[in-house]
Amino acid sequence: MQRNSFVSAAAAVVLALGGPVAAAATAAAATPTALTAATAARADVTAEAAAAAALKANPGVIESLDRDGAVWHVDVVSKDGTHSELEVDAASGSVTKENQDDDQQADEYAALLAAKVTAEQAMKTAVAAHPGKVWSVEWDDDDNGRAAVWNVEVKTTDGKTQNVHVDTASAKVVHSETDDNDDGDN
Repeated sequence: MQRNSFVSAAAAVVLALGGPVAAAATAAAATPTALTAATAARADVTAEAAAAAALKANPGVIESLDRDGAVWHVDVVSKDGTHSELEVDAASGSVTKENQDDDQQADEYAALLAAKVTAEQAMKTAVAAHPGKVWSVEWDDDDNGRAAVWNVEVKTTDGKTQNVHVDTASAKVVHSETDDNDDGDN
């Protein structure tokens, strides 16, 4: 009889403490999953979001943008020709100014500043033609006398790299090719 009393008392203690302990264990187990999901949601700032963050921090026109590991490198030219190099954190979207060339060179960037099609519009055009994620965009106006284009690199949904040239006046794709030398820069 005394043995049953001890077992009953021990069971009561386990049940009394088991509820809060189980709840705490469940909460602890759920917390890392919730943090991981929240981190995963923030961990991939898109090219479009990186462009918007860079332009909010440093107004102007994007000359180039490319992903390098955990950061986006963004070159912005202000209306007066000041060139700034920014980094946008790919997880948080925070912007850091890395370098600024205070020599105003509006004449050097005249074609870029006057272009009808922005880097952001070129990215939209490239993704519409080749669904996926933009990995880089770059202004290109020195191709042996050819018209300026935006070079947009898209990592397509089928895992290939598509190089898309977008006209700077019409926002139309003028050339597109698959990169056979995909080096897996993800």
